Amino acid sequence: MINYNIFTVGIEEEYMVIDPASKGLISHEQKIVIEGQKIIKEKVKAEMHQAVVEVGTDVCASIEEAREDITNLRKTIKDIAGSLGFSMGAAGTHPFSTWRQQLITDHVRYQEIVNEMQDAARSNLIFGLHVHVGMPSKEMAIHIANSARYFLPHVFALSTNSPFWEGRKTGFKSYRTKVFDKFPRTGIPDYFDSYSAYENYVNLLIKTKCIDNAKKIWWDLRVHPFFGTVEFRICDVPLTVDETVGFAALFQCICAKLYKLRSKNLNYMIYPRALVNENKWRASRYGIDDKLIDFGKEQEVNTRALILELLDFIDDVVDELGCREALKSIHVILEKGTGADRQLAIYEKTKNLTEVSAYIESNFLASL
Repeated sequence: MINYNIFTVGIEEEYMVIDPASKGLISHEQKIVIEGQKIIKEKVKAEMHQAVVEVGTDVCASIEEAREDITNLRKTIKDIAGSLGFSMGAAGTHPFSTWRQQLITDHVRYQEIVNEMQDAARSNLIFGLHVHVGMPSKEMAIHIANSARYFLPHVFALSTNSPFWEGRKTGFKSYRTKVFDKFPRTGIPDYFDSYSAYENYVNLLIKTKCIDNAKKIWWDLRVHPFFGTVEFRICDVPLTVDETVGFAALFQCICAKLYKLRSKNLNYMIYPRALVNENKWRASRYGIDDKLIDFGKEQEVNTRALILELLDFIDDVVDELGCREALKSIHVILEKGTGADRQLAIYEKTKNLTEVSAYIESNFLASL
């Protein structure tokens, strides 16, 4: 009998601070964080750029508990921002604001990163979603991470929400990932045959002064160095709470399904990073509107069809985890389009990126 309670959920989101008048990004000089910490304590913190606010939920026992927590965090941050003369939004990139005009937070960690990475860090004005799923052990976490890599482009395609960059229509559904690619140790992780093999890799990087700790490994999926979780980092931050909760539910169900297979001495096929990267590139370029590669069949398959196959694959753990309601948002996205699709529709209608930013702002507390 599988104990599904081990698959706890934690959600982190990065929000943009918006000037209500211009709809551009604006530094809040950490005022939102300072006021937020009086109410929600360590659940809100500063990020490297002063136009960014990060929040994180508690460790949640269920996806509906996570929904309640992240909804409250969005409401709280929006209320505080409003009281200070700011507004908030959630998208992978801002439609027109430029990184050159944004201030860096005065903190020793961010100073170290900028000193090392220079313009790669200064230009990293992006907004992501991180989902943590609890694991019973480090060894199981590595096993699940190895197999879950294959599904990263599927969920990423659904989450694409950054079609614009510095006033340009990029042609990508997620340009955020193109910006982040400039950082080292990003993208799809490699395969590790054991947790000790992963530890040896981390220790080698520390010994050779590539990193000072494993938090500077910024892969799309990682076994978290300090929490007992697998952390999914590939998604753009979604426009709405419904989407965030849907993606978190997907990741939770993928982990539980892979664990269930392992408990029966079954493994999901492990695919090389080079192959998974082909699907990631397609997802970033086209979102859900083209084809991904089914490597088992060795052929292109409609992305929407592959996502429906993924939903079928996890269906036998969905009710045990209480995720049925949360996953309804995935079907809505398949019908209405991703955040990127909806942003692009506003732009095609108005030809005005200020209107796109206003749309992002207006969806911060909206339902999908």
